[in-house]
Order: sequence, then C-alpha cells, then structure tokens
Amino acid sequence: MKILGLIPARGGSKSIPGKNIKKLKGKPLLQYTVEAAKNSKKLAHLILSSDDDDIIHVAKELNVEVPFVRPKHLAEDASPTLGVIQHALQFYKAQNIHFDAVCLLQVTSPFKTGAFIDKAIAKFEKSDCDALVSVQKVPDEYNPHWTFKENNEGYIELATGDKTIISRRQDLPKAYHRDGLIYITKTEVLLEQHSLYGTKLAYIKSPLDYTINIDTLDDWKQAELFLNSKNT
Repeated sequence: MKILGLIPARGGSKSIPGKNIKKLKGKPLLQYTVEAAKNSKKLAHLILSSDDDDIIHVAKELNVEVPFVRPKHLAEDASPTLGVIQHALQFYKAQNIHFDAVCLLQVTSPFKTGAFIDKAIAKFEKSDCDALVSVQKVPDEYNPHWTFKENNEGYIELATGDKTIISRRQDLPKAYHRDGLIYITKTEVLLEQHSLYGTKLAYIKSPLDYTINIDTLDDWKQAELFLNSKNT
C-alpha cells in the first residue's frame, strides 16, 4: 500500500508563538515528528504542508520535501484538517501521482516513533477499515456510562441515554479517546466521502509516554519534564 506521510504545520500559533519551530530541548518541535517519520519503513513519501516561510525553511533544513505553499484559506484557526489533506492529494492527483492512503502526523504530538508509525500502518493494512486512529483508554470516571448531561428540565441524566447506571467499575465497557498521534485514512474516503474517519474506524492504543499533546505553555513544560526524565 502506497501511503503519503503528511506533516501539517501552519504559522500563527497564538497559545505558543512560533510553536512548530520553537526549540524543545535544543531541537525545533517539528524535528521530533520529522525524525519519527523518517525512521518509518512503511511511508512511501513524506511532505510538509505549511503557509509559513520560517517553518518551510526549517523543514527544508531537515530535508523534508515541501512541494507547495499551503493557501492562506487553509491556514486559519478554523481551517479543517480535512481540507489540508485534500489539498495535498489534489496537488499530486494533478500530476497523476496516486496514494492509497494518507498518514497524518501532527507536530504537536512529538513523541511518536518510526516503529509505532509502522505498527499503526501494519494494522491499517490488515484491517478492513476506512481509517485508523491512535487512542488512549478513557479513565473509568470519565466513561460515557458514568458521565451525565443536563436535560431540558434542569436535571442530569446519563450521557449515553441509558436509564440505569452501571454500578460496578468492572462492568463498564472500554471507552477510548483520540490522542492525536496518528490518523491514517484511505484516499477515496478523504476525497469522495469527505471524511477523516469513514464508516469503519480501526484503532491502535498508543504507549502512554507518547501522548503529550502540546497546545499550551503548561503542555510545553510537561514535554520538557518528560524529556528531562528520559535523560536521567
């Protein structure tokens, strides 16, 4: 299966200015994802999609191909990731270059590895699925069967719609949340269904160490602490 590795990295971060190329323990944040992707044996090709000259410059210094400059309308705060992926696929489609799927690798989840990317791709290839996402188990106290929503009368009821609460922790069905490390989606699902997930969504559980997602300065400090702990 021919899979395109796509690293999206726009400029204009408000929470952490210049986040994608800010130095984390001496390396631009972008470099962590680049190194993981380059250590993958299952990605057929790797590119970066960005609108920002500084990010593009750093990417090229890291020997990452930047085949186009992302249009500004796909680099706004509210720009959907799906549009960014579709833009890349349409760029290659115009050159009669086809990929079977896209593996989205977000810079803000820096602690993935090439081996984990390959493990995810291998599961995707073996599964009869439209897409695969990396996940973490939801802690039991946040399981949908133990969470509540307010109804129209001002009372709370189970978020699942069930009438009876599951009383024993052991009886809770497992629930998962996306951790942002990896998304893999078939090309036809992206272009024809206009979806990142399709109707058959597979999953892979990420090692807990990998799942720091950097959106705030507190997240950045957590990432620094994690790296410090690995060096001791």
